[in-house]
Amino acid sequence: MTTSNTRRSVLAMAAFATAACAARSQSTGATRMTTRQIPSSREALPVIGCGTYVGFDQSPDSAGYSQLPGVVDALFAAGGSVIDSSPMYGRAEATTGEILAADDRRRKAFVATKVWTQGRHEGVRQMQESMRLLRTDRIDLIQIHNLVDWKVHLATLRQWKAQGLVRYIGITHYTASAYPQVEAVLRSERLDFLQINYAIDDRRAAQRLLPLAADRGVAVIVNMPFGGGGLLRGLLGRPLPAWASDIGCTSWPQVLLKFVLSHPAVTCTIPGTRRREHMAENAVAGMGLIPELGFWQDKSVAIGG
Repeated sequence: MTTSNTRRSVLAMAAFATAACAARSQSTGATRMTTRQIPSSREALPVIGCGTYVGFDQSPDSAGYSQLPGVVDALFAAGGSVIDSSPMYGRAEATTGEILAADDRRRKAFVATKVWTQGRHEGVRQMQESMRLLRTDRIDLIQIHNLVDWKVHLATLRQWKAQGLVRYIGITHYTASAYPQVEAVLRSERLDFLQINYAIDDRRAAQRLLPLAADRGVAVIVNMPFGGGGLLRGLLGRPLPAWASDIGCTSWPQVLLKFVLSHPAVTCTIPGTRRREHMAENAVAGMGLIPELGFWQDKSVAIGG
């Protein structure tokens, strides 16, 4: 597909997504989260998930740990399912596994984690340990974290997928300096998912990677949707603009998440939190109207993008 055709396809997807969201909002009161299809399977995936970096790295006897079941319940209550973790997140996998093992939460979750090591043997060992910590014999999505030894792990993951040990496979990164390598892997390999950073103050992934993912039929999970450099902290002290209510937003986090979801190549975004009320607030961004990309042209500069 040519670049121009890809852009037309992206815009058409945006118009369709907006119309679908508007219809859902009118017919249901927008009380459940919007879903988007995983291109490789057409499985519907809720558009707001939960990242576990820092927030879920808690010991069972800590006050922070006691709040986390409420975070997961708030995600599920809103119609969400995606919980993303990694072996590099300290105790996050173990915490996730413990929470999901209680109160019949497991069946509601789409669990994603990563492999983050060198060598086939160590990769297999690490993924087996992730299964033990997550208390499951099948993981929904395993991603090669920051492309570490990706050729070796991709071969293993394809074998695991064929054996039914993992449902989907993908790659991740979070820095623009790695985009050329990410692009090369997307072009050369068949993947189910790409996880990448994208935010209103860092839109470089939209230049090539997001259109390429759409062209290649790869689902996109967005990490760091609140950007960097203290963007959200700076916004929290400012009043919401009048137009925020037009797109169903009552907070700055919801505005930033709506921006990310406005790109039709984005399947899901995973803001991290350790507080139930923040998870519930974030989930609202996945309900009701999701504006088209053009909506932000005269607004992103004022926000800080």
